[in-house]
Amino acid sequence: MTSAAMALLAVAALLIGFAKTAIGGVASIAVTIFALVLPTRESTAAILLLLIVGDFVAVWHYRRDADIALLRRLLPAVLPGLLLGALFLSRVDDSTLRRAIGGLLLVLAALQLVLTWRSPDASRVGSSRAAAGSTGAAAGFATMTANAAGPVMTLYLVAQGVDKRRFLGTSALFFFGVNLCKVPFSVGLGLFGSETLSRTLALLPFVLVGTWVGLHTARRLSQTRFDQAVLAATAVSALALLVG
Repeated sequence: MTSAAMALLAVAALLIGFAKTAIGGVASIAVTIFALVLPTRESTAAILLLLIVGDFVAVWHYRRDADIALLRRLLPAVLPGLLLGALFLSRVDDSTLRRAIGGLLLVLAALQLVLTWRSPDASRVGSSRAAAGSTGAAAGFATMTANAAGPVMTLYLVAQGVDKRRFLGTSALFFFGVNLCKVPFSVGLGLFGSETLSRTLALLPFVLVGTWVGLHTARRLSQTRFDQAVLAATAVSALALLVG
């Protein structure tokens, strides 16, 4: 791998750490970088280990802010979504997977934009069992195939009207659990080679630096800017994958 490629992966690792403790949508840009630099299948495993490290830091810092009740509504539907995502991964080539990731992210970004203009009844819809079930299944599929369930969770949590710290705490706990569950699936698909593991170890310090920057940024970020940044990051990364 060239030094330029490793530098891009280091930037992506920084963005992962930043996303986990500040603006979740920025992780979509990291997903895009990994999918463009590495073979797409390999990229899903390489980035997964880095995401788990970022999740751990975020869970520890925001441990008092997680909303367990919201998570309980999602969990029953996550496993079917993971299984469907694993099946999809086993059947498509890299080019198809890359464009599927981009299309998925772009659709979710559009849904977030619609949600910004939602009707007064949106919070009631977001609290329904159907919304929780569909969010859980979509998050499971998106995170298994693309490590890209952040926009799905954003839709759900914004519909609940959660504040910034509750948003970050709930997302952190959800993704820490889901990403740990994904490890056996990725191992079964043969995605964890020795090169992937050694590259992950080399990038870990950059994730930790990113989490530190994110924690300091989150304290200064307003809720409006937070929502706008998540949407913009998701849209940019989706377009990059679709045209890449």
